[in-house]
Amino acid sequence: MKKLEGKVAVVTGASKGIGASIAKHLAAEGAAVVVNYATSKEGADRVVAEIAGKGGKALAVQANVAKQADIDRLFAETKKAFGKLDILVNNAGVYEFSPVEGVTEAHYHKQFDLNVLGLILTSQAAVKHFSPAGGSIVNISSIVSTLAPPNASVYSGTKGAVDAVTKSLAKELGPRKIRVNAINPGMVETEGVHAAGMADGDFRKRQEAETPLGRIGQPEDIAPAVVFFASADASWITGETLVIAGGLH
Repeated sequence: MKKLEGKVAVVTGASKGIGASIAKHLAAEGAAVVVNYATSKEGADRVVAEIAGKGGKALAVQANVAKQADIDRLFAETKKAFGKLDILVNNAGVYEFSPVEGVTEAHYHKQFDLNVLGLILTSQAAVKHFSPAGGSIVNISSIVSTLAPPNASVYSGTKGAVDAVTKSLAKELGPRKIRVNAINPGMVETEGVHAAGMADGDFRKRQEAETPLGRIGQPEDIAPAVVFFASADASWITGETLVIAGGLH
């Protein structure tokens, strides 16, 4: 039997990159998956088609999870389509780098509103939809929460907050059989990394040189750990932060 047979999962920011890989891996283990996206309908539809093509169940739902009304719609659509919720993966996020002199209110709010407030509000909504049997929340944080590179004070701050929120919610929600864990990836080769111009050149070479396993990550390096946290294999694990970064610390 598949590990997530009969379960329903929402994955935010799942139209590409790590989120898309997570959605596909959850579906491969039997979960019905809501593929959330903010702007890339084409990418989300592609993920849904790939899941359906392998006999899985999936639905694309547009929602900007930094906005309460969109979050409400996301979970209403989930309930309408699949009748329940068992797993939430808070993957949606944004990053921008800036020296401290360049930090503005807009730079701050763009990242904190999605990476932290959005994650909290989405978790709040999921808690209302989980059954008395409980559920699993998996937050996609980042190694920057502890590595804290230069020119990343705001982005590192958001992920430090995610780590703290994960531990706090784990304690708060444990009595309700809801587990909350985080995964902190190192640099992963995604569409976003390519778009930012970081997939090639000196930045990547430096990352690979500092990483004991000698390479940057791929989305497929992250997704299996989400399946683990979402499944009964992790039934006595909550409040944990798992670094997946090829040995980089």
